[in-house]
Amino acid sequence: MKELSFTYPDQTCALRGVSFSVYRGETLAIIGPNGAGKSTLLLHLNGVLRGPGRVEVLSESVSRKSLRQIRSKVGLVFHDPDDQLFMPTIFDDVAFGLVQQERPVDEILERVMRILRALGLEGLERRSAAHLSLGEKKKAALATVLVLEPEILVLDEPASGLDPGTRRTLIGLLKKFSMTKIIASHDLDLVAEIASRVILMDAGQVIAEGNPEAILGNQDLLEGHRLEVPLSVVLRKALKNIPL
Repeated sequence: MKELSFTYPDQTCALRGVSFSVYRGETLAIIGPNGAGKSTLLLHLNGVLRGPGRVEVLSESVSRKSLRQIRSKVGLVFHDPDDQLFMPTIFDDVAFGLVQQERPVDEILERVMRILRALGLEGLERRSAAHLSLGEKKKAALATVLVLEPEILVLDEPASGLDPGTRRTLIGLLKKFSMTKIIASHDLDLVAEIASRVILMDAGQVIAEGNPEAILGNQDLLEGHRLEVPLSVVLRKALKNIPL
């Protein structure tokens, strides 16, 4: 991403000259207060939004001409799963992308059932999303992306609204995935556990970036941008100071 800007039709400036790189195989977390521009940024990664500046994915510039190819490589999971689940059943939702790719029926069935089993959704494939819990919806939305085997997984607030058990299951899944991951989240304890690098945004700009310990342990930096040091980091520091 180089000098990316974006202004909504109501003249809200969401991004102001944002530049950074993401490295293959890393888990990059993007943090910041509400209105920082995190979600707007993610929507540029597969061309849902396009503003002035340059976005390049796997050596391919995001443009109208390259959108089909880019979207086959970048799987975007929205904050609200209801924005992603629109078919009559969960099976249909997860199969939708493969059907659009005109995959053989046997392959579609095998891949859909494999990903549903992996996410603990087997048995729910004939249910409507309207009859699922939020945690089940979040996992179903993730399944619609994972079934396409993207090289880059992009998640917007994946843990929001989840109960502790479902959140822990999600963290375990994210740790297992080997693809490049870009995650926007307010859950800084999740970020501390899974991120290999952190970018702090505010008012549409990159404020700081570095390893999780440096960013998440900087109380003045976080509080200056309406965030708090996560409890896991506080406890880790406290344990280091206890004499053995």
